[in-house]
Amino acid sequence: MIPGRFEYHRANGIDEALRLLSGSDGERALLAGGHSLLPMMKLRFAEPTHLIDINGIEALRGIREEHGELVIGPMTTEAELLASDLLARRCPLLPEVARQIGDPQVRNRGTLGGDALHGDPANDHPAVLVALGARFVLRGRKGERESPADGFYLGPYLTDRADDEIVTAIRIPMPPEGHGAAYCKLKRKTGDWATAAAACVLDLDGERIRHVRLTLTNLGPTPIRVHDVEDLLTGETLDDGRIEQAGQAAAAATDPAEDLRGNAEYKAHVAGEMTRRALRQAAAQAGGKR
Repeated sequence: MIPGRFEYHRANGIDEALRLLSGSDGERALLAGGHSLLPMMKLRFAEPTHLIDINGIEALRGIREEHGELVIGPMTTEAELLASDLLARRCPLLPEVARQIGDPQVRNRGTLGGDALHGDPANDHPAVLVALGARFVLRGRKGERESPADGFYLGPYLTDRADDEIVTAIRIPMPPEGHGAAYCKLKRKTGDWATAAAACVLDLDGERIRHVRLTLTNLGPTPIRVHDVEDLLTGETLDDGRIEQAGQAAAAATDPAEDLRGNAEYKAHVAGEMTRRALRQAAAQAGGKR
């Protein structure tokens, strides 16, 4: 439980962090809140020779509205997501998710970017950001680019971010007024990762679903977007029969690994149930029938 030897660097700006990342002498890693990276270092699953602390870069923090989008700095903490009046009004799903992560100590230190960018399929924010249609703004030596969250996750701990890039912002299209959203998560105890979880974002045209996104957490090597559920529900009324069909389709879309939280069959069953709950809660929030 002791990490390997490494050099510690504290970056005071994005340009300095990029310069430190571009070195060629060994593996380099960015340190945000540390709740994902440091346990892996202690277990020697990750052994960077250079650890670059980006906690002092104020440009990577904050929550604001810009050109019809929410723009959130990756170093914004879970506690700051919970305290944001802007998110409470315009995107309450993010505070809802933050409330289900860890405990107050973890939320005061852990960051949105640390959770979302580590590539751990058990982390909560990746599936939620996919459901919200988020995009990551990345800066590197070749300039700046954007990468949609849907497609950003390539495998366990593997993302579209290059080794010499930093995510400088997370951009989320402003959800429409009156939308509904929910994140339903089963876990063994407070602070634990999900056995299975489902994120749902939808808006209604009367009682019919105009648009819906449904994603799953910790049920495959990456977040799962369940297109079959979205196709099944778009343009339809959300009645009990369709909710049951959606739960079955979500369960069928999973590829969970067996572990101490349960076997694959059990996790797929839980995925279906979390999907049913998320759909009902999101529809109720949007003004539809349960």
